[in-house]
Amino acid sequence: MPAKYLSFRCSVPWLLLLLQTLFLSYAFSGFLRARDMYFPSSFYPEFQDVNHMVIFGFGFFLMVLRRYGFSSTGFNFLLIVLGVQFSVLVEDFLVFLRLQQNEVGLRSLAKAVVSTTAVVISSGAVLGKASPVQLIVMTLLELIFFCISRCINRKFLQIPEPLSLLHVHLFGTYFGLAATSRFPEPPPGLDKGRSTPKSDLFSMLGTVFVWVFWPSFNSLLADSKKEAVLNTYLALAVSAVAAFMLSALTSKDGKFRMRHIHSAVLAGGVTVTYTAHSIQQPWIAMILGLLGSVITILGSHCLQRRFNPALKLQDTSGVHFTFGLPAVLGAVASVVLFVIEKGIEKQWNDLSSLGYFVFFDIGAFCQTISTALITGLITGLILNIKLLKAVHVSKYFDDQIYWEVSLKF
Repeated sequence: MPAKYLSFRCSVPWLLLLLQTLFLSYAFSGFLRARDMYFPSSFYPEFQDVNHMVIFGFGFFLMVLRRYGFSSTGFNFLLIVLGVQFSVLVEDFLVFLRLQQNEVGLRSLAKAVVSTTAVVISSGAVLGKASPVQLIVMTLLELIFFCISRCINRKFLQIPEPLSLLHVHLFGTYFGLAATSRFPEPPPGLDKGRSTPKSDLFSMLGTVFVWVFWPSFNSLLADSKKEAVLNTYLALAVSAVAAFMLSALTSKDGKFRMRHIHSAVLAGGVTVTYTAHSIQQPWIAMILGLLGSVITILGSHCLQRRFNPALKLQDTSGVHFTFGLPAVLGAVASVVLFVIEKGIEKQWNDLSSLGYFVFFDIGAFCQTISTALITGLITGLILNIKLLKAVHVSKYFDDQIYWEVSLKF
């Protein structure tokens, strides 16, 4: 048997066994008790929606490469089930350090699933280049860093816990972009790095599932659930219509491009993530959905042709213009809407108090992006040490290294 397969067999199973033993020991120690798993039954459908979205939706969403379908869906599922367990452990450790309040039951599990979304987004940036060992290590490190970023926002910038958790799009995108910049570039003209109609179809199936369940994602931990669901759905609907319109307008032959639809139909949900629970006028959410779709499609043109080559970024599945840019737009929109709302209430009399809150809001977004970039660079350097079994550039984007694949595949 070739050495590379022996190396794979000797590393991944034992690493998984070590991690699962750690999680089982934690549960056996008594910290995680079944009798604490209580929450009103009305919460479970929303939790299950988000679970479907993250596991099934994102799993197929990442199937953008012609010879990396098994790895896209399989590794996504593996990282989620590992990440949720590890996230619960990290959350309880913070409770032990008295850095946050104890939350048991489905709410704690829901926070863990939402946190793991950052890992899913980041894995889209390094898709096809990272080995399973590298992805597992990246998952563990990213969840720790994301938890630290949330603590900073909550303790020092006075950001509510549900809102700090929704910074997951910003953190996951820029963490993944920073990490992927440390990977060697694939050889030019690598045929395995492109998509096919079949992979595009499966990827669009994942997009549809993510689209359907996104209102539950935005409303899962929100206080005003009805407003969050309504505003998110309207923003998604407008961004989907705008995606088809802009795709035809920006194409030379006037035809729709699956790459545009695949990314831009989700832009509305990302853009209103921070404001869905507080928007009182639905037309505001609809405008944000339109702007999110515009910035996604225009950003894909600029980033893919100029920005990414200049910075040597290999954003395999386009997470920057799918999640990053709409999240930045949503962050700016949340500050603007907050200023307008408070300005109307106080009639612009107490500008110092208004500026104080605006400073904290902007600081939270800047801190999230900065922490993601710095820790992503550090993680990228760690992932490329020889001990973690880096993949040779000639083997990028190929299932056959890790999976038993039929010759007819």
